[in-house]
Amino acid sequence: MRILVVEDSQVVSRVMRHLLTQELNCEVDVAPDLASAKNLLAENDYFVAVTDLNLPDAQEGEIVKLVLAKQIPCIVLTGSWDPQERSRLLQLGIVDYVLKENRFSYEYTAKLVRRLQRNQSVKVLVADDSMVSRKFIRSLLEQHLFQVIEADDGVAALDTLKENPDIKLLITDYNMPRLDGFGLIIKVREQFSREELAIIGLSSDSDESLSARFIKNGANDFLQKPFVHEEFHCRVLNTLDALDMMAKLWEQANLDYLTNVFNRRYFFNLYEDKLPTITRNKGTLSLGLMDIDFFKKVNDGYGHDVGDEVLVEFAKRLKHSFSQHFTVARFGGEEFVVGFKGLSVEKSFALLDRFRMQMESTPIMTTKGELTITVSIGVANFNHDENVDGMLQRADVALYEAKEGGRNLVCIP
Repeated sequence: MRILVVEDSQVVSRVMRHLLTQELNCEVDVAPDLASAKNLLAENDYFVAVTDLNLPDAQEGEIVKLVLAKQIPCIVLTGSWDPQERSRLLQLGIVDYVLKENRFSYEYTAKLVRRLQRNQSVKVLVADDSMVSRKFIRSLLEQHLFQVIEADDGVAALDTLKENPDIKLLITDYNMPRLDGFGLIIKVREQFSREELAIIGLSSDSDESLSARFIKNGANDFLQKPFVHEEFHCRVLNTLDALDMMAKLWEQANLDYLTNVFNRRYFFNLYEDKLPTITRNKGTLSLGLMDIDFFKKVNDGYGHDVGDEVLVEFAKRLKHSFSQHFTVARFGGEEFVVGFKGLSVEKSFALLDRFRMQMESTPIMTTKGELTITVSIGVANFNHDENVDGMLQRADVALYEAKEGGRNLVCIP
């Protein structure tokens, strides 16, 4: 990714280059004037341009029109606040108008560029019965590089969410035919949690209680129509930043920090929740508990960094083999588990034995060379009168038998 900074102040350009490379690890080109910017724009493709308005050879903001003409998102970073100029530039379609007040202004700009990069993969659904309003909101969102989908009422919005479950943000008006904004939010929250989908309510109604009612019904935020561009963008970006933060906290709580597979806590919580349903439906569940053979020798002989490389690659192979349909987790150290919902112990035995043979026949490449790694596995099925811990204890007995039997084996107790 390449970013253009058009700024005649060497101090400001150095600060922006540092912050952008730190935030995004990207390439940053600096142009001190319009002529230099023209040459760079002719030679390179840019993801975004951060531009000053007053340049030595262009005092009237000509750089903005040049950047926008090339369909490059433009962030204006200026030293003077001019309400009329700000309004004119926002109408032209710039991403934002940022005043150079302090270091926070430059940090905000760098984080905004990072947000634009993430926005490219974010789907936003706009539900509003007014085509004019939908198109206006769509244009604002597309300035920030979101993927935008439209729905003309609440019923159409629900259908769209079914077809696109990866939508991350719903922006809904209050007054709509068939199903209004409140009804839509209530139905959406039956399917999607706040961690999965964010909602912003909109309304031109003068009822002061609307904002509280929207949020109490499950919206993350509310915005009164008509709104200014910048407030809309700030609300959207803050809402998505909060969604990202919740996702990060969830990952920290449920994923193993090294291998990025699920951790012991997640595995226990998941299957403790599933067991009553499996018992009630007389379903099938089995699991494989495994240890990498002689892993201590890897750490002692090659160092813990190489040991970590082995763990990461081992987990990657487990995920490739099983995570599409089953649950892979690291219990700690070199111990991993796979939960096979819907499979008998015989079927999971066959899958795990195939995995064992693949591990033995395919060495792991490390910074210290190739290492042949084998694994011992114990398999147990679910008896409907036990909990997850009981099943794991029986799998552990089978794992002990595999180790006693010479390792590189799969055993059933």
